[in-house]
Amino acid sequence: MSRAVREFDWASTPLGPIEQWPLELRTAAGLVLESGFPKALMWGPSLTTLYNDAFRPILGVKPEALGRSFRDIWAEAWDVLGPIAERALEGRPTFIENFEVQLDRFGQLESGWFTFSYHPVRLADGSVGGVMDTVVETTATIRAQRETQILRDELGHRLKNTLAMVQSIAARTFNDSRGMEAFQARIRALADAHDVLLQQQWIAAPMRRVIDALLAVHGGRFELSGPDLSLGPRTTVALSLILHELATNAVKYGALSVPQGRVSLRWHVDAGDLQIQWRESGGPAVTTPARPGFGSRLIDMGLSGSGRVERRYPASGVEVDLYVARPDLAL
Repeated sequence: MSRAVREFDWASTPLGPIEQWPLELRTAAGLVLESGFPKALMWGPSLTTLYNDAFRPILGVKPEALGRSFRDIWAEAWDVLGPIAERALEGRPTFIENFEVQLDRFGQLESGWFTFSYHPVRLADGSVGGVMDTVVETTATIRAQRETQILRDELGHRLKNTLAMVQSIAARTFNDSRGMEAFQARIRALADAHDVLLQQQWIAAPMRRVIDALLAVHGGRFELSGPDLSLGPRTTVALSLILHELATNAVKYGALSVPQGRVSLRWHVDAGDLQIQWRESGGPAVTTPARPGFGSRLIDMGLSGSGRVERRYPASGVEVDLYVARPDLAL
């Protein structure tokens, strides 16, 4: 920018040839160009502009600003910036932190945040000759802080939901001597789901990873088949708990209770809905439970409010079909 300033045709601007600049302007220009902070100098009533290399990124892809009026460079925001510049021209400096302003720097209006100072540059007689703009963009910092706050709020919301789920599991589990064992197993399933979500920053979890995390303990007793869909946090937790209940029942009473037993777990998208099929085979003959327990009720809750569950108990093995609308998978 030092070279650009030297080579610029200042005679075509209200400042006139650079050789005729007053000492105060030449001194201020030198301070701007040698500074490592982003700086711009607006001189005279025209607010004719020169700036340093550190200021260039703040301009974005705007047309070359050198020699132009500051009010024209930032015309889209001059209703906000203009009064601040006028204060400086009147001899009153302004310092603002993390100031939000709508700017067109990349082809469209968008918010930016800046910490800056407009202060007067005086001539030898004490009058104000121009305005110095020293500015640091804080847009990335402000957005990161807001995203952190959103994540903090979301984490708090999900923690409350998780605690409510734990309370519900506990209330329905401690009804016999094996209650603690069942409770611990269900909490481990919940923890496995949370581990997968944490790895994905609680945004979305790959369905295959969720299934693998839940069923890995059972070794190669499963035949898995289906596309690797993306699941939202609520669906991930629900699927984890349902698969845990199905696998636990299979180990106690069904196909996984004998060495030759197997489970087929297949899923596919049909007409916009996801269908998950659980099929047990090779195990002891099964019958319909006389009274559904908490595990059965948990399975019947399904993956979302709009889905449905079908449970069947043919002698060959338990069959469960889960249906959920594809858009609800992101919940």
